[in-house]
Amino acid sequence: MAAFVAANLPFINHRALVLGPVIRPRKSLVVRLLELLAFYLLVGVMALLLERRAGQIAPQGWEFYAITGTLFLTLAFPGFVYRYLLRRHG
Repeated sequence: MAAFVAANLPFINHRALVLGPVIRPRKSLVVRLLELLAFYLLVGVMALLLERRAGQIAPQGWEFYAITGTLFLTLAFPGFVYRYLLRRHG
């Protein structure tokens, strides 16, 4: 659930990293993608802390990061659709 919310945050607000100042006139897609990367790393750190608390941390290779990155992008799809396909820019 945390990953779904974090993946959609860059697309549903105009603030820098949710808490920063409002970016005028608009956040570009590049800024939103950089925020998406930052939130991916934040969710990854949260998951790592939960895994450490539960026991031994399993080793991860590049495949793990490729799959979780792709999953995170998939979870961001509803926010992307809302921002760029459904919302009228008037």
